[in-house]
Amino acid sequence: MRRRWAGTAVVAALVVGPATSAQAAPPGPGNLSPGAPGIGDRYHPLDGNGGYDVERYDLDLRYDPGSDELSGTATITARATQDLTSFDLDLKGMRVSALTVDGAPARHWRFGGELVVLPAAPIAVGAVFTTAVTYSGVPRTVQDQLGTSGFVHTDDGALVAGQPEGAATWFPVNDHPRDAAAYEVSVAVPEGLEAVSNGSSAGRSSAGGWTTWNWSAPDPMASYLLTLAVGEFDVTTREVDGRTYLDAIDPDADRLQLGEDPAAPTAGAVARASLARQPEIVDFLSSQFGEYPFTDVGGIVDDDPSLGFALETQTRPVYSPAFFTDAVSGDSVVVHELAHQWFGDDVRLASWQHIWLNEGFATYAEWLWAEHEGHATLQQIADAYAGIPAEDPFWSLRIGDPGPDHLFDAPVYVRGALTLHALRRQVGESAFWGIVRRWAAERSGEAVTTPEFTALAEEVSGQDLEGFFRAWLDTPARPGAPSQGA
Repeated sequence: MRRRWAGTAVVAALVVGPATSAQAAPPGPGNLSPGAPGIGDRYHPLDGNGGYDVERYDLDLRYDPGSDELSGTATITARATQDLTSFDLDLKGMRVSALTVDGAPARHWRFGGELVVLPAAPIAVGAVFTTAVTYSGVPRTVQDQLGTSGFVHTDDGALVAGQPEGAATWFPVNDHPRDAAAYEVSVAVPEGLEAVSNGSSAGRSSAGGWTTWNWSAPDPMASYLLTLAVGEFDVTTREVDGRTYLDAIDPDADRLQLGEDPAAPTAGAVARASLARQPEIVDFLSSQFGEYPFTDVGGIVDDDPSLGFALETQTRPVYSPAFFTDAVSGDSVVVHELAHQWFGDDVRLASWQHIWLNEGFATYAEWLWAEHEGHATLQQIADAYAGIPAEDPFWSLRIGDPGPDHLFDAPVYVRGALTLHALRRQVGESAFWGIVRRWAAERSGEAVTTPEFTALAEEVSGQDLEGFFRAWLDTPARPGAPSQGA
């Protein structure tokens, strides 16, 4: 999740169609036509693109924190899903100095956040083609109604948190979770700094005052889940039960005192303790959801508390130090982001409308963990939220279709978890866990929707759940309470 905001969980209180645009290339003869400038998400009409499916990104980059300049080449291997005269990539800002398709120079132009590519020859449906884009510039940080995202410039480098559409601020991309791909990332930074990304380390080398860090993430990954952290980090690695745990913690977090008690542990100390529990947490979540879907695990903690969010960047979530005020808060946010590795990363969204599927499961995982730790029972937590008065705005959002400006509102998280808990009570233990584990296993590596989840729930339970899900997801009122203008 992008917005697992600090200070909002009741657990702590209990414990303590595709758009078109004028930039499109002209239609070609016969079946040849331009790829659409959007993938078809009505919340973000120009995110992603039509006409091709990306198989792999190879990013060969250099980043200088002194100037904030990022430069390099992105090589994109894709398969055409139609006969193409042209296609788009998403890229916001940055300067493109060269572009080739299958080694031949290609015409290209910019239209807003679209990079339109006209290859020297049309591309046939089913053909695999390679686009290389050489570019440079200062990646911009996105500040909008949803908060901060994209390429965030820190005191000694940068931290990338791309949800929902920040990937395009630092590399050319088909920027939508529907098109997941493998990633190989190579980043040169000034010697003495670390550069950490997703997946497994593929080694590093130094020359001429620069160190190149290489990372390999072969499992399909949505573009917003790709991260990059550059700066001074203490990087630790360990092997547990066949998984590699790699953590990167800013040493300045060890001097960051949150709160007024000078005797309290620092954010860095709390973060280290919570991340040390990752193998235990992964084992617990595996017992609930099924086998952990990847071989790499870990976390990145920067020292800037103004970041204010955590994000489930695949295999290596990023965390604001603001979550690490105490052990309960620290452990809970790690549980949340690791639960996303199943729900949000491996099983990802087909459209942003369905975000409750990500956040509801991750929040419910926090509640499961709280009960496991003896802090509070699931029912105590659910009852605390259910006690919010019916007239409270908490109940007025349709979490099954919250709208693009409310993707990360608290009701999406909490009422998503409440929906799952209510489903559990509705269908019973055996059916509920059958639904959850089949959802994780059968939809592994796929992009999913709410109707697909509700259909599985009805199949497994043998119940007609249309009214149930309508009340919990699509009605702007507390379930069982009079509608507030539904």
